[in-house]
Amino acid sequence: MASTLHIAHKEIIISIAEQTLSVLEDDRLLRTYPISTALNGAGEREGSGRTPRGRHRIRAKIGAGCLENTVFVGRRPTGEIYSPALGREYPGRDWILSRILWLCGCEPGRNRFGSVDTMRRHIYLHGCPETEPMGIPKSHGCIRMRNRDIIELFDMVDAGTAVHIRASDGSDLNR
Repeated sequence: MASTLHIAHKEIIISIAEQTLSVLEDDRLLRTYPISTALNGAGEREGSGRTPRGRHRIRAKIGAGCLENTVFVGRRPTGEIYSPALGREYPGRDWILSRILWLCGCEPGRNRFGSVDTMRRHIYLHGCPETEPMGIPKSHGCIRMRNRDIIELFDMVDAGTAVHIRASDGSDLNR
C-alpha cells in the first residue's frame, strides 16, 4: 500500500483592524495572538511609519536560541537583555526584542521594490517590552508581539511562510 506524504501548509493572517495575528495550518486555526501595528495606520511608503498591507513572506528568521528579552539593533543581538532599568536608561528607543521575523513583500509596486519595499523598510514581526500595550496601534510600522508569543510563533513557522496583512474587511487581501 502506497502512502502519501502530507506537507502541512501554514500561513499567517494579520488583521490591522482587529490587532490580531492568526496562524493557520491547512486553513485550520492553530493560534491567535494580540499584536500592535503602526500608530500611523496602514500604508506602504518608505518613511511613512505605517504597517504595509497585502501578501508577504517571512524572508528571514533572526534570533534562534537567544534568551527572551534579547535586545536587537540592526537585526543583531547587542548583548543586552531588556529590563525596566534599561528601558529607563534609553527612553526613546524602539525596542526590538527576543526574535525577528523579517518580512518581504510579494506584490511588485504595492509592497515590493521601489519606495514601497517592505523588506527595505525593515518591517518585522518582533517582541517588545511587556509594558507596551497589545491590541492598540503603537508601533513605528512593524508588528509588535509579546516576547513569549513571538518566540512561540518563531518556532512554529519557517522562512518562506506566507503572511497576509489586511487593513479592515479583507477586501485588500489578494490571496
